[in-house]
Amino acid sequence: MKSLLIFTLTLLTSYAALHAEAPNPGQYSAEKFEVKATRGHKAAMRDGVKLSVDVAQPKAEGRFPAILIITPYSNNPGFQKRAAWFAKRGYIVAVADSRGRFDSEGTWDPFDPKHKTDGYDLVEWLASRPWCDGKVGMMGLSFMGWAQWWTATQTPPSLKAIVPEVAPPDAMLNAPYQNGVLVSWMLDWGGANAGRVGQTMGPGPYGGFASEERRLTDYMQLPYLKLNELRGALDAPWFEKWIRGNTSSDPYWQGIAYQKPEEYAKVTVPSLAATGWFDADFPGAPMNYLAMKQHGATPESRHPRMVIGPWQHIINSSRKLGAFDYGEQAVIDWDGYVCRWFDHWLKGIDNNVMNDAPVHVFVMGRNQWSAEQDWPLPQTRWTKYYLRSGGHANSISGDGLLGTSPPAEGDAASDSYVYDPAKPTRSPFTGGHLEDGAADTRKSSAGPDVLVYTTPPLEEEVEVTGPITAKLYAATSARDTDWMVRLIDVQPDGFSAMLCEGVMRARHRDPDHNGSFNPAKLSLITPDQVHEYTIEFWRATSNAFLKGHRIRVEISSSFFPYYLRNLNTGADNIGLETTSVVATQRVMHSTGQASHIVLPVIPRKQP
Repeated sequence: MKSLLIFTLTLLTSYAALHAEAPNPGQYSAEKFEVKATRGHKAAMRDGVKLSVDVAQPKAEGRFPAILIITPYSNNPGFQKRAAWFAKRGYIVAVADSRGRFDSEGTWDPFDPKHKTDGYDLVEWLASRPWCDGKVGMMGLSFMGWAQWWTATQTPPSLKAIVPEVAPPDAMLNAPYQNGVLVSWMLDWGGANAGRVGQTMGPGPYGGFASEERRLTDYMQLPYLKLNELRGALDAPWFEKWIRGNTSSDPYWQGIAYQKPEEYAKVTVPSLAATGWFDADFPGAPMNYLAMKQHGATPESRHPRMVIGPWQHIINSSRKLGAFDYGEQAVIDWDGYVCRWFDHWLKGIDNNVMNDAPVHVFVMGRNQWSAEQDWPLPQTRWTKYYLRSGGHANSISGDGLLGTSPPAEGDAASDSYVYDPAKPTRSPFTGGHLEDGAADTRKSSAGPDVLVYTTPPLEEEVEVTGPITAKLYAATSARDTDWMVRLIDVQPDGFSAMLCEGVMRARHRDPDHNGSFNPAKLSLITPDQVHEYTIEFWRATSNAFLKGHRIRVEISSSFFPYYLRNLNTGADNIGLETTSVVATQRVMHSTGQASHIVLPVIPRKQP
């Protein structure tokens, strides 16, 4: 009995220590080499197109493992700095221009399926260089994360590990469409990267992200099909494919898709993913984490790692984001952690990295890291928070209530509001982007076109960590519309910090065979008929709602200009429409149609 007690206490102590840890880089390769940099290497792809590769490598004899970055962006100067950091530690870092960009040959299309085979060919080209030992890893942010997954699904034999940072999921799930809704920042991105290099053409047109004033003007213009032309980008023939291909079943999207069981099943390499709670490409990391556990081709690939911090798309750059300071723990030695990962997989160093917790999340509010054994967290209590009101939940001045008790006799059966595409609900984000972090939604939720449901002040802390789902029973007078649900942390002073959200185009409501959002299908909407909508939030969160704070849910049908407006016409392709329809929306919360949000509540840890 005594030995069992000691064993149990040891397990509990180990778990407590593990649970409190931030991602710890531990010991990794020391800086010991000078760096030799060369540019303009030409790597021939299987179709004869030559891609340009710049290389930073140790200035020493011998062969070294390599890290490949494939980018559509200029590789100066940030890439050079990061490449040199790893080269000093015994790695060759090759930065390749994507097909059709900068010094590479070929024609540029962001979603050309040739990006997949280009990745394979670049890995094997790099492995065959006389200064490479034949082992190659990949790393990089955003589009470079896409490039890693596209490459990994082709199973190049020399690829040994990947580090996809803020990698987006497939196109219809995040960018340029988010659950069927066009996101404006991706159209900004497409225009800014329309040609071979980034360039400006005078005031207004693309050449960088547009000003908020310009975006507000341009994104009210119709049809959406003409937006690139309106903004001055005439050399992007693929843009029309984006707009016309508004379901994932379109061959254009199918050609580059990687988030399919049969594609994941080709991936043989381990993955270390990173994202931020306010990353505009958040969904990719947790989706890939779960998919690799289920479908990975090897034991190594079925043990992915994931790190989520209080960061925006450019991760780990500051302890402050928007109105919040997340403390000293918010910034970690990320490149050190990546180096330790590559030390193990490329150099064969037994550094215990695979004994680390597979998931690290930063809990906002409490502002500390938590090391976990899986995602979602195994200890999660899935808790329904129901919408209730006296029938007037409109705006932050309304009577909407949020709580764990279902609707009761005396509660109103529904709330309603009017959505006019000519007067969309404004988001609080500067320039329409989520990079502001937990922005204050008080101004954007002050009008009658937003329903607001809030708990009383909390009597004790409530930690919410994980994916979130909203279940709406709702009706629209139109033949199509959008439903948008937001989770808010209301501070004692009234500051209403937006944490995450879910959106759904009504015509995408019917789920696929797994019960999830179905981007391949358009459903019919019967005006004024109540339909059931299961809205999976595209961003999860980890937030401790502190004592005295309130939990809030907001519902609207637009959040402009982050999302382009649904014109409510019910057309199969809204991108071709030039007119709009005003819609009356109803959200039900009666006994038989109890709309609610399911929060992943984490039980309080006993002292």
